[in-house]
Amino acid sequence: MKKAKSTKARSQEQQNGHALASKFAKFLDPEASWDKDNLGDVLHWTRQGLGLACGLLWGAIPLVGAFWILVFLVLSSGVIYGYYTYVLKIDEEDFGGHAALLQEGLFASFSLFLLAWILVYSLAHF
Repeated sequence: MKKAKSTKARSQEQQNGHALASKFAKFLDPEASWDKDNLGDVLHWTRQGLGLACGLLWGAIPLVGAFWILVFLVLSSGVIYGYYTYVLKIDEEDFGGHAALLQEGLFASFSLFLLAWILVYSLAHF
């Protein structure tokens, strides 16, 4: 009985591992098919990761000023635009246009960026 459960558990882990690998492969595959929700999720979480990374970096260096906020916004939007235009090669009109795709996760990412930047800067330099 225990052997059957362990075999079943291993089978699920292998399927989940394979599913994760296939999702990551889809992340960089221009031939993959995307629906609006999945693409929105990918853009949102990509932007969140970028926001966190930039916030930690800006706070550690330390960078201050509104100029660096603008740099983050331009960098974040540029990365997202480049990702869906040049990597995925999707038709943006099928997903609501450039404005809808570029706004996906922007405000949450901006909040996370500011939170990480302020916390790291304050903890490391004061």
